Amino acid sequence: MGTDVGAGSMRPGLELRRVHVHDSEAPEATVVTPSVFVAVREEQGRLLLVRRCDSGGWELPGGRVDVGESAVGAAVREVAEEAGLRVRITGLVGLFTDPAHIVEAATGREIRQQFVVCFHGWAVWGRPHPDGHETADAAWFDPADVEALRLEPGARRWIHHALSGASDPHLE
Repeated sequence: MGTDVGAGSMRPGLELRRVHVHDSEAPEATVVTPSVFVAVREEQGRLLLVRRCDSGGWELPGGRVDVGESAVGAAVREVAEEAGLRVRITGLVGLFTDPAHIVEAATGREIRQQFVVCFHGWAVWGRPHPDGHETADAAWFDPADVEALRLEPGARRWIHHALSGASDPHLE
C-alpha cells in the first residue's frame, strides 16, 4: 500500500514523497538508486534514529550514494549530515533490494526502486542532533522502545535485521 510520507508532516508546505511497499497501485520504477543506511550503536547498546522533517517518521540515518563515492563513505557522510555523529562502519546488516519497494520523489519526476545497503556502525564522536533540513530530530533509543515508534515504510525491516544479532547479513 502506498504511503504519503508527508501525512502528519513536521514542516507544513514541504513537498511530499510517496513510498510504496508491495502496493499494486504503485507506479513503475524508472531508476534503481543505491542508498545506504546505518544502524549506529553506542556503549549502552542504544540505537541511533533520525526523524524525517517531511513525514515525522523515524528511520536509520542514511541516503543516496553520490557519484564517485563508496558505499561506506556515503554511510559515514550521511550519519554526519543527518545526525551530527562521526561513526565507524563495523559490518553489514544486509542488502535490501525488494523491487516492490518504490519511492516517488516529491517532484514526481523520479520513481525509484529502493536498493539499500544497510551497515552496522559504532558511534566514535559527537552527540546526536538533527540537521534541520532533512532531519527534525536525532536520538538514541533502547532497542525495546523502537517497536512503538512511527517508523518510515521499509525501515522496520532494516532495523529488525540490525537488532536480530544474526551473524550473516540479510540478502535479497
